Amino acid sequence: MRLTPILTICAAALLLAACERRPEGSYQGYAEGEYVRVAPIDGGTIDAIPVQRGDKVAEGALLFQLDRTAEVAGQAQAAAELGRAKSQLEDLSKGLRAPELDQIRAARANTAATSEKTRLDLARAEKLYANGNVAKAALDAARAAHDAATAAVRELDAKLTTGKLAARQDQIDAAASAVVAAEAALAQANWRLSRREGFAPQGGVVDDVYFRVGEFASPSQPVVSLLPPENIKIRFFVPEPELGRVHVGDKVRLACDACAAGLEGTVRFISPQAEFTPPVIYSEQTRAKLVYMVEAWPDRTPEIFHPGQPVGVTLIPKPE
Repeated sequence: MRLTPILTICAAALLLAACERRPEGSYQGYAEGEYVRVAPIDGGTIDAIPVQRGDKVAEGALLFQLDRTAEVAGQAQAAAELGRAKSQLEDLSKGLRAPELDQIRAARANTAATSEKTRLDLARAEKLYANGNVAKAALDAARAAHDAATAAVRELDAKLTTGKLAARQDQIDAAASAVVAAEAALAQANWRLSRREGFAPQGGVVDDVYFRVGEFASPSQPVVSLLPPENIKIRFFVPEPELGRVHVGDKVRLACDACAAGLEGTVRFISPQAEFTPPVIYSEQTRAKLVYMVEAWPDRTPEIFHPGQPVGVTLIPKPE
């Protein structure tokens, strides 16, 4: 049986309407990614970019490195200054070195021998003076020589005792402060050096590399863009009359071409503002309708979804 032109037009309209009808609680959406763009804190010439688009990187992986000549030199200088300050503090805390103490001991032994000789000379002079064989001046000279030698021995004893002690407390405190300042200078040098490198804050796939080796990157200008799997979400749009059926925390079923069955996600965000149906999913019948954007995160294997990929979303009824 042949259809008249009017019947043909009606059948086509009914077929189109049937195509436009969707199952209850089902919506069309697409995958979207929240990218992590890693940029240098300070500007500089790029020395190395060890990654390229499509690479999978782990958290903490090196993404790029800027010229570090000045920073490496500054770090070496700060480390040397810290070593010098620590050595000075250690030296002040220990007193004299062993060779210096040995030198004092040797001088004391020599002076003690001289003191003993002057003691004997004084005793001999006293006997001679008592017998009237020497003048009073000779006795006084012998006594003065013995007193000087005895005083020299006491002086060396004091030096030996002091040499075993640490420096004065105020000198030790000053040296300790110098060590603290040198440690702070080294930490600052290390911090400056760390600002010349960019590391992956999360594991993910390198989405794009915006520079090449030898180019100059300005501060806060992204060099590498990452897409961590956990940052992949599904956006879909719910017409205003059906908005009351969707709630944060609801489970949804996700479907896409070549995807395994049984994929599910969780609604985490519902836009508080209405918008027109996005061009990527509108039809002639729905392009003027207001909808609300809803975002759901896949419960597992989010990496199978690619940003921009069409995804069908179906609400999973809650158990009674």
